[in-house]
Amino acid sequence: MKILLQRVLGMLIFVILSGQGVFAQAAEGAVVTQAANGCQESQFDGKFPEDNPTTRIYAQNRRVFKAYQGQGSMLIENHGAVQAEVYINGKVVPIQAALASKQGKMKIDIGAYTVNGDNTLKVLQVAPNGAYINVKILYPELTLGSPGEVGFSEEKLAKVDVLIQRDVDQGFPGAVLLIIKDGKIIKNTAYGWQKKYEGDMLLDKWQPMTPGTLFDLASNTKMYATVLAMMKLTSEGKVSPEDKIALYLPKFTGEGRDEIKIRDILSHSAGFAPEIKFFDPAKAGEFYSQDRANTLQLIEKTPLVYPTGTQTVYSDTDYIILSAIIEKVTGQRLDDYVERNIYQPLGLTNTLFNPLQKGFLKDQFAATERNGNTRDHQVYFPGIRQYTLQGEVHDEKAYYSLGGVSGHAGLFSRTEDLAVLAQTILNGGGYGGYKLCDQAVLTYFTKPTDRDREIGLGWNKGGNKDTVFEFGPYASDQVIGHTGWTGIDSCIDPKHDMAIILLTNRVHAPSMPGDVDRFVTNNFETGKYGSIISMVYEAFLEK
Repeated sequence: MKILLQRVLGMLIFVILSGQGVFAQAAEGAVVTQAANGCQESQFDGKFPEDNPTTRIYAQNRRVFKAYQGQGSMLIENHGAVQAEVYINGKVVPIQAALASKQGKMKIDIGAYTVNGDNTLKVLQVAPNGAYINVKILYPELTLGSPGEVGFSEEKLAKVDVLIQRDVDQGFPGAVLLIIKDGKIIKNTAYGWQKKYEGDMLLDKWQPMTPGTLFDLASNTKMYATVLAMMKLTSEGKVSPEDKIALYLPKFTGEGRDEIKIRDILSHSAGFAPEIKFFDPAKAGEFYSQDRANTLQLIEKTPLVYPTGTQTVYSDTDYIILSAIIEKVTGQRLDDYVERNIYQPLGLTNTLFNPLQKGFLKDQFAATERNGNTRDHQVYFPGIRQYTLQGEVHDEKAYYSLGGVSGHAGLFSRTEDLAVLAQTILNGGGYGGYKLCDQAVLTYFTKPTDRDREIGLGWNKGGNKDTVFEFGPYASDQVIGHTGWTGIDSCIDPKHDMAIILLTNRVHAPSMPGDVDRFVTNNFETGKYGSIISMVYEAFLEK
């Protein structure tokens, strides 16, 4: 993960800018670095003087941008100007180096001028007539910080450690908890064990959990892969949530299916059942498939179980369909698309599908079920895994029927990578020099739907008692996130500029006899999420 260097104060730095022979002189508190090659995305790309400005003189050539105190980068490109004044929050930013050449370029650390939240930018007195400068403000990036400097009570935050450690001491396998606030990672703590069992056997030497342990994200795949991909493609004009599914999957017809829109499946109101167990011939019938290509063909025949738009029924089927649409639009398999176009540009090399096929080792992962998908020998179907799962997606539909790559499950990651993705959302759709989507698209996807206030387009929404299990009782009405069956909870709260990522391997434990959907860890507070999230909020709100 890219971490910004601390500002260098009181230094004069001269650097030769790329191919321009231009020297940049830094004022106190501003570090000038070589401008990046190629085009960098930004919060905005402003031309000053503005074309067709308002007639209100004191509203001209002004913008607002997001930053954090002591952080930020600005790119200046000169197009013929010999004079210009740039102000951030009313303070002059020296840009003489960019003005020294009519085609000068400069990148400036603006941390000496920024504050948390909204910051003002003014560009005035650009001369001569006809000349202009382009100003880009990059998106904020995460830095390391301490709880106290962003308003947390360290004493109360320590109570979270006590609770999780108590659960570990009493048999809960392990967890990693990360908190970001105001652009700072203030906590990334590991607890317990990433592996305790090999099959039914309790190991003599347990593998410790670390902050870098990778987890099977289960249904957080929906959010961090499928929804992010849809937001990016929507911003690029390659797809619209208002499009009908049949536009991309022509065989999606009959029973009114050709009228279903992408927004219907994003919001789990398309009319499909929660799942089709493709992998089990006894339950799938004509939909039995353990081949990815065949499964994606079968998904186009999925029957409706209720009229579209009349209910909200959480459905993995919806997100398998979405992954098929993404692959049709991009011409790439889902994992190839998100890894190449979202994760890798952000430097997130530990966020991926099928990691064991891409050079990762089992001992880098938190283990999930002890005996494959058998729930400790209570479930069977052809080809079922019976060994301890570590680095292989747990979800049966994803593993057996979709080759480990699906829109509903299959993604692996670690807390630091997810922090960057969460910060991208908190930034309004970008991070550093990378832009995922426009703010308008992010707002559209994250606002509640008309028929269900607890869900947006792919995002769970909070702010009421029905979502306490996921977001706790203190989350704002702007909070978004998702849970994952393997023990995953993401809570992103724009109102408080905060995100909480709780990754656990709660299913790495004995199954309950006679109940294949429960484990002996189900009643631990750590694996129920809400208490942990609540205590984190209390450490901030009850200073």
